[in-house]
Amino acid sequence: MENNRTAALRDSQGRTPISVVESGRRSEVFGRHVFNDRMMLQYLTADALKSVRAAIDANKKIDRKMADQVAEAMKAWAISMGATHYTHWFQPLTGATAEKHDAFFDLLPDGTALEKFGGGQLVQQEPDASSFPSGGLRNTFEARGYTAWDPTSPAFVYGTTLCIPTVFVSYTGEALDNKAPLLRALHAVDRAATEVARYFDKNVNKVQATLGWEQEYFLVDKALLNSRPDLLLTGRTLVGRTAAKGQQLGDHYFGVIPERALAFMGDLEKECTQLGIPVKTRHNEVAPNQFELAPVFEEANLAVDHNLLLMDIMHKIANKHHLKVLFHEKPFAGINGSGKHNNWSLCTDGGVNLLSPGSTPMKNLQFLTFFINTIKAVNTYEALLNSVSASASNEHRIGANEAPPAIFSVFVGAQLNQVLDELEGVSKGKLSPQEKTQLKLNVVGKIPEILLDNTDRNRTSPFAFTGNKFEMRGIGSKANCAKPMTVLNTMVAKQLKEFKKEVDVLINKKNLKKDEAIFNVLREYIKDSKRIRFDGDGYSAEWKNEAKKRKLSHPTSTPEALRNMVSKEALSLFAEMDVMSETEVMARYKVELDDYTMRLQIEGRVYSELVYAHIIPAAIAYQNRLLENVGGLKEVYGAAHKSFSEGQLTMIEDIAGHITELKKNVDAMNDARKKCNGIADSKKKAVAYGEDVKPYFEVIRLHADKLEKLVDDRLWPLAKYRELLLLK
Repeated sequence: MENNRTAALRDSQGRTPISVVESGRRSEVFGRHVFNDRMMLQYLTADALKSVRAAIDANKKIDRKMADQVAEAMKAWAISMGATHYTHWFQPLTGATAEKHDAFFDLLPDGTALEKFGGGQLVQQEPDASSFPSGGLRNTFEARGYTAWDPTSPAFVYGTTLCIPTVFVSYTGEALDNKAPLLRALHAVDRAATEVARYFDKNVNKVQATLGWEQEYFLVDKALLNSRPDLLLTGRTLVGRTAAKGQQLGDHYFGVIPERALAFMGDLEKECTQLGIPVKTRHNEVAPNQFELAPVFEEANLAVDHNLLLMDIMHKIANKHHLKVLFHEKPFAGINGSGKHNNWSLCTDGGVNLLSPGSTPMKNLQFLTFFINTIKAVNTYEALLNSVSASASNEHRIGANEAPPAIFSVFVGAQLNQVLDELEGVSKGKLSPQEKTQLKLNVVGKIPEILLDNTDRNRTSPFAFTGNKFEMRGIGSKANCAKPMTVLNTMVAKQLKEFKKEVDVLINKKNLKKDEAIFNVLREYIKDSKRIRFDGDGYSAEWKNEAKKRKLSHPTSTPEALRNMVSKEALSLFAEMDVMSETEVMARYKVELDDYTMRLQIEGRVYSELVYAHIIPAAIAYQNRLLENVGGLKEVYGAAHKSFSEGQLTMIEDIAGHITELKKNVDAMNDARKKCNGIADSKKKAVAYGEDVKPYFEVIRLHADKLEKLVDDRLWPLAKYRELLLLK
């Protein structure tokens, strides 16, 4: 009888891939489905356009009259694009997006039908918040939540729906989403960075945080995936022997993109282009069936929205190509996992990248100011940064196969380290003319030349400077970028605020010139932050010992890392910068802990199903065949059969042993789960699941994989690694 796996293998073979998207100039269709500046210019009145621009650029409120005008124009445009519905598109604490569609269609009291969409529907809605995770911000019986329009991220038409990016808050005003804290953090860094940037250019009125994410992912054949309950329900293979050929030859990385993957990428890029997502780069990653795409850098809030939209689009496009996208950070054992590197910088309204050296010593002093302040912020809040990449799925990836270790450090390269060392040696107080010349011309002035050849990237560094930006490498591939961007921008805002205070004190009370004051403060920051700078092998035992001496945090589990979210320092930071109240932070902490627990709980249940419904029956079926064979040999050859049935008897015993161990460990794991489920406290429950349940997973996997090696290939019910990882 044909099992699920053999049916999947038959179904996945011989299919003609959907053709690659037709060629053409992407610039001509870029943003066609977006209500962007070009569309607003066509559809809005001058007053309405001015009001929207003021909301985007200066955070000014749009009054109801103008909101009605914008809504009417947006509706007219959306209907012209084929939209029949609208939705407030938001980011609840699930990490994904949410939407409730309403038709433009409505009826007047006399029964006349019309398309209706006003300022009220644009600006605010009241979706049911009862089923979204809130971490205790609201009681289950309190269903009311509000979504409010975010004009800084343009509306777009996806399919037949007008999607309006929004924040999501509770009845009492607390943020129930990931976007609201991000917007607050971006506002905080804008204010702080603008004040500092005016030391160098008085015309700076705004500073934007920019983000360029790199999205890694796996593609697998959908038919094969359907034979794997673990992949379907958890996003990763809970069992499975590594294939004889994995990534050891390095032949997949930057290799020729497989035809089916290229067809998928072509259609994906077409959809992204029309939705204004500026995807630019695509290539094979290190592991087989692993790929990456990356966009042009954008303002951070828009970049976050685009990444979330992209992941949704990827699932839908993959389905049309009979493929499945895997965003889990470690879907396969023994090969690289997937991350989502967050490349971050700060840019003025004049288009100047504050983390890029310039052509003059003054511009390079500006670069050093923001460069060193960022390092200082990381040094101060390194424990908090560890929490932003912590999750049940990313726990499998951090510290292994191209992922950075759990210890947070900053890589700047040997040349920039030398520059920092020279700046550290600057004498305190006023500088002599000779010192100024030495600093400005020989140290600061030569930074662009230094960086020209400083292109190395330490692949083991969690936070690396890569020429004109910092790259945060620990973020998981399925994570929402809003969380790391909220934390990073908040702590940099706080640091720049402190820097401005210290410099102003030296200028106003110590009578130092501006440049001297800046050099003096930066000098102290360099000293204070030496412990966080590390250019060596982050995987080495030596670094672990050294990091311990430097008193850097080293969480060994997700619950331990998440605890840094609610430290006294973290709570004070978020409160002072008006990013999150203590209540909002504590709620997120509980949501993250519960998410960790529930994901381990689901994996435990899937292990039970795999072992009892799939693996043990297949093993027993093959064991019975061996027994029949041995019985037949005995019947024909009598006692002489022992001399040539020894191998079969050994295999029967081995299979029996692994079946016994599987049952024993699955039963023990289930008992441990039941005990953990009785724990009411979220923190204690998460720790218990990590310590008492999770250890069984690897033991169960070990015996399951041993059986996969022994059992007849035709009887094994689950698609194997060599099949899942061979996309052509």
